Amino acid sequence: MNPNLPLVVILVLCMSLPAAAQQVRSITLEEAIEIALENNIEIELSRSNIDRSESQYRRQRAEFLPNLNANFGGTRTVGRQFDPAAVAFDDFTTNNLNAGISTNVVLFNGFRNINQLRSARLGMESAEERYQRTREIIIFEAAARFLDVLLANELLQINQDNLETSLKQLEQVQAQVEVGMRPIVDQFSQESVVANSELSVIQSENILNLNKLRLSRLLQLDPLEEVEFVTPGIDEDEIIIQDYDLSEMISLALMNRRDFRASELELQQARHELSISRAGRVPQLSLNASLSTAYRDQQRDPIQGTILPFSDQFFDININRAIGFGVSIPIFNRWQTRNQVEQSRIDYRNAELRLEDLRQEVFLELQQAYNDYIGYAKELEATEKALIAAEKAFETEQERYNVGSATLIELTNANNEFIRASSNRIQAMYQFIFQEKVLDFFLGRLTEDVEIRGLSQ
Repeated sequence: MNPNLPLVVILVLCMSLPAAAQQVRSITLEEAIEIALENNIEIELSRSNIDRSESQYRRQRAEFLPNLNANFGGTRTVGRQFDPAAVAFDDFTTNNLNAGISTNVVLFNGFRNINQLRSARLGMESAEERYQRTREIIIFEAAARFLDVLLANELLQINQDNLETSLKQLEQVQAQVEVGMRPIVDQFSQESVVANSELSVIQSENILNLNKLRLSRLLQLDPLEEVEFVTPGIDEDEIIIQDYDLSEMISLALMNRRDFRASELELQQARHELSISRAGRVPQLSLNASLSTAYRDQQRDPIQGTILPFSDQFFDININRAIGFGVSIPIFNRWQTRNQVEQSRIDYRNAELRLEDLRQEVFLELQQAYNDYIGYAKELEATEKALIAAEKAFETEQERYNVGSATLIELTNANNEFIRASSNRIQAMYQFIFQEKVLDFFLGRLTEDVEIRGLSQ
């Protein structure tokens, strides 16, 4: 066996580790949303609230069932006691054993148990609505952060293309300066343009890295993991301006919004809680029954005077059965009921105010989102015209500069306008594309199967 073989194996393994560590994980928009839904803590907390409300509902439903209690005990008494057989006091030991079973069921308590069950059911439904709205919020945030990454990547690409163009222009100017066609100042000016273009690329890279970091933090990814977010292209043919009606959108949002439905359920729950508090002023009627037995080692037959055996006492002679009704009438409980009713009335009023405030918030959110959508649609049309004009102007200035009829400053200005128009166009498209998802979010119809029209995989 070659003595150097283990060393060779170790070296090969060490060389393969960096390669494995350099594997890059690609994440699409759909995968980013799925990861966010799996890892987000707020969703886990909302899920826990559902479990808690379901447990509360089961507990209130069980309140309609009778309770059942069993008891078993025994005592030993040592000392001076009365002896029925001798009709005298004497020192001796007695052993007693007793057992019983009892039940109680509430027949009427001012409909407190019914209202408690309804309140628990509404709480369970409200928790489910809150959970679904939390999922929508996470989906919306994940999509927004992902589109921020896409926009930053597009702007970086524009600046990189501009830098490449500036470098080619610098080579051309240097060649013309060398043959005496251009003054040396044009070379210095173009070198300044290249430096500014390099700065723009660096700034774009920083913005892109920051947006990637924010998205990774939202997805709770391993900071040491190499991640690449898949960039879909923009299909301008799919970017279509929709005709929305604001009044119809508001009606649709009030019907679909999970948080609004949850607030409506919480208002109903507060109404039942008020009824529960008022039930404290009503008498309570209950039914109770019991079965008990006992054994005493000194219990004797009254005729024969002999001690009765265990089976005769425990299973026959000492068995007692009881059934009865009970009425509890509240007279004075230190004003606790009155204070509870007052507190429940305040809670009910607060629930009304929260619902009305949310209704106004829905209206304002939709109105703002609708106005933004109209504004972005206009920007989309304006930036398209501006880009076409800026591109033609740059091409014209480039031709004029090549034949010596335009200065470098004029060419630089035309190029800057073209870059600005390209950047504005990209931003306008992404803002318009995402604004449709903003409308879906405020309308309450955003799901994890996000399909963003205008982006092509």
